Amino acid sequence: MAKYVASNSRNDVTYRLGPNKFTDMTPQEFKKLLGYKKVSVDQGDTKELDASKNADSVDWNAKGKVQKVKDQASCGSCWAFSAVGALESAHAIKNNQLLSLSEQQLVDCSGKFGNEGCNGGEMYEAFQYAEEVPLETEAEYPYEAVDDSCRADKSKGKVTAKTFHRVPKNSADQLKAAINVGPVSVAIQADTWAFQGYQGGVLNDDSCGTNLDHGVLAVGYGVEDGQEFYLVKNSWGAGWGEHGFIKIAVVDGAGICGIQKDAVYPEVI
Repeated sequence: MAKYVASNSRNDVTYRLGPNKFTDMTPQEFKKLLGYKKVSVDQGDTKELDASKNADSVDWNAKGKVQKVKDQASCGSCWAFSAVGALESAHAIKNNQLLSLSEQQLVDCSGKFGNEGCNGGEMYEAFQYAEEVPLETEAEYPYEAVDDSCRADKSKGKVTAKTFHRVPKNSADQLKAAINVGPVSVAIQADTWAFQGYQGGVLNDDSCGTNLDHGVLAVGYGVEDGQEFYLVKNSWGAGWGEHGFIKIAVVDGAGICGIQKDAVYPEVI
């Protein structure tokens, strides 16, 4: 941690690092939180949008279309929290109803699509499941942070994915265009202290890498102190980062922490 804190004192760094609940974790303990695994094969479902229509800034959280920050605990279910967050917001935007949906249902029930519960998974595959089986609310199917047997009941389902789209890779304009539609599930690399120890500001340091291992939710974008950023919701509780959120600098290519390498968003019925 010390070398990151020291490098964080450079004049060109626009974010703050510090100790948090992960500081004393071993690498093995921390990796349990990083459950993004690429399972699907990129196919012809990439949707290019008209980026000329992008707003100057977007904040779906401020608009009341983003569910509160949750905590995945010691389970590699980040992919489920990212996918559920996107489905919650898509439903709220379309139907003006913000529900809290069940991550545990995805952990327990989406294995046939390639997901592995607390051992990892992918948002794309979670949306495939949600096309077939509607997600129940968290109250009906509460989170346990462990793998359990599937007990989904279609009659209790509230939100179904109609379809979903990949965002064209390595394009800031296209990711912003998708965020104009609604929050987007994104994969990032989060196994370095630059991300783990984030406390505030705009993360503009590419030292976090681009080897994707964590699923999060891009809920907006804007500018802070002249630096354009994505507003990203994490699933490590409200005590991490800026009340559970992180601002990641917008740069073209793979993006900081690889945020533009693998992004996908759903439409709901």
